[in-house]
Amino acid sequence: MGDGTEYGTRMNHPLQPPDQLDFASGSPPADWLEIRRLGPIDYQSGLALQRELHARVLEARAEGTRRGFVLLLEHDPPVVTVSRRPGATENVLASPEALAAHGVQRHETDRGGDVTYHGPGQLVVYSMVDLNDLGVRIHGWIRLLEQVLIEAIGMCGLVAGRDPGATGVWVGRQEEDQDGEGGRKIGAIGVRVSRWATMHGLALNVDPDLSHFDLIVPCGLAGRPVTSIAQECREAGVPSPTFDSVREVVANRLIARLEDPSDFRDRAASDVEG
Repeated sequence: MGDGTEYGTRMNHPLQPPDQLDFASGSPPADWLEIRRLGPIDYQSGLALQRELHARVLEARAEGTRRGFVLLLEHDPPVVTVSRRPGATENVLASPEALAAHGVQRHETDRGGDVTYHGPGQLVVYSMVDLNDLGVRIHGWIRLLEQVLIEAIGMCGLVAGRDPGATGVWVGRQEEDQDGEGGRKIGAIGVRVSRWATMHGLALNVDPDLSHFDLIVPCGLAGRPVTSIAQECREAGVPSPTFDSVREVVANRLIARLEDPSDFRDRAASDVEG
């Protein structure tokens, strides 16, 4: 399995040792953008902080200035979040008793999309930015977040890409796969845009408890497996990068894209999650 192909995920390049990813090469964020590394935090506290920072982004707009915030965190205790989409509750497969037995909370969420899971070992990145400042609409914002994950995963040595039939980031898709089929989901996107300022964002499976995804139909996509960087690396027989190194790679790629979002401007609007 030296080339990483046996499990269906071609290695883009040999992984560096787990603690030696080149995540320090990115430039610091511009003055308008604040990056906060929160570590583990419960879902409700994270949501309350998002709302506070979203309000500050709008206050800055009203004052004629520019502010933006990025939160990098893990959710602990683990949580299943359910959107307001009709039928989303049906994609929670576990009973309240089963969720409790696994130590998993359940919360309603105001983002777009369906049902998703967050827990330790999964990097969650919430962005509160003004899309008017970026010149990006909702569809372009989702594609930008996907691109951040594709680039970051590539720097970890794995090949990831989009599925035209499903929002998010995938590994192991083949050329013959139809839209909405094939591959394994490694990163999810779920956003809310209010007054053209964003909340929520992306989730990358670094090394979470993948069995927890069996409690739901992730993003409402039945029959589509979920994977992680650690799982893909184990199957390829290579060392997995550390959570902290992946976090910094993602942070640097997001900073770069926020400072130059030109590839994602003037796209058609949509509000999806996956």
